[in-house]
Amino acid sequence: MEDTQNSAPGDVPPAQAAKLAPRKGPDAQSTTKRLQTELMQLMTSAAPGISAFPSADGNLLSWTATIDGPDDTPYASKQFKLSFAFPSNYPYAPPTVLFKTPIYHPNSLLGEPNNASPLNGEAAELWDKNPEEFQKKVNGRHQDIDDE
Repeated sequence: MEDTQNSAPGDVPPAQAAKLAPRKGPDAQSTTKRLQTELMQLMTSAAPGISAFPSADGNLLSWTATIDGPDDTPYASKQFKLSFAFPSNYPYAPPTVLFKTPIYHPNSLLGEPNNASPLNGEAAELWDKNPEEFQKKVNGRHQDIDDE
């Protein structure tokens, strides 16, 4: 039994304090385990046209991904590269995701853009009124990005 006679009111014995301390998220080991599990899931059951792997430098917190453009869209037969930077407290904080491949598009929905609220007004107008010119702009903007 711990001596609590000399404790100030409200003091919590160290053993009990450790049990009551709030968790501040996962440690590096649990983040690593989570990312390894997700990598295995991607390797065994990824959706067609999607891949993601840790970057070539072996840093498990830095991934490179590719997404194939959807069939029956102006992006068919194109491949898009992305980078993922996972924080040390993942999955409690989201990764930072960056499209490395330039893309010409009204917004972020490749197959069915919301042209009522476009981020790129010119692209939205071409999508609706001049699909051939839109395709030319897509082709002109798209660049294959080599692995880094």
